[in-house]
Amino acid sequence: MSRGRYPLLLSLDAASLIVCALLPGLAWSAGEASTAATIQELEWEQRLERAGELQRRGAAGKAAAEKQLDEQSAGCYLKFLVNRCLDNAQSDYLVAYKDARRIENEGKAIERQVKKEQFAAREAKWAAEAPEREAGLQAREAETAAERAETQAEEAAKRESKARKAEEGAQRKAEDAERLRRKQADHEARVARQVEKANAKAAVGEPAKP
Repeated sequence: MSRGRYPLLLSLDAASLIVCALLPGLAWSAGEASTAATIQELEWEQRLERAGELQRRGAAGKAAAEKQLDEQSAGCYLKFLVNRCLDNAQSDYLVAYKDARRIENEGKAIERQVKKEQFAAREAKWAAEAPEREAGLQAREAETAAERAETQAEEAAKRESKARKAEEGAQRKAEDAERLRRKQADHEARVARQVEKANAKAAVGEPAKP
């Protein structure tokens, strides 16, 4: 590993340390929040069950009041004082219907209140988790930046190595070409000397040696 990559490794280590430093506090806060949320969820569930029960009771009471009105009204036509009987039946109906509607409305009110509290809790939870989200985002950004820097350094090192190898290859080719040129020049010079020597001997009448 080249010395130039040491700062990058330190950057990755620093990002890891940031994450590790944040995790214990975040885990503790998350544990407390989870316990409180569980208790609150159970309380809401109980109240919603109560709300549903009241609404069912209220709806059943209204249906029973209407049924009773129909039955009483039908019976009134068999009596002598029909109008008075109908008035009494209507009065009984209104009392029963209003009581049933009150019960039903009580259940609806409980349900609305629970939903309002749930919405407020979600908003509060979102606001409370903002620092955690920000810390997590910063940690991820630091880690990503360090990884990106390391990748860029590795790519730069590869390019540098490739360029160095290409330069070394070109230098070897040039040296080989120079050696070949010198060898060829030496050969040509040796041949030229032999020819010159042969010509000189031929000039004085001596036979040239092969």
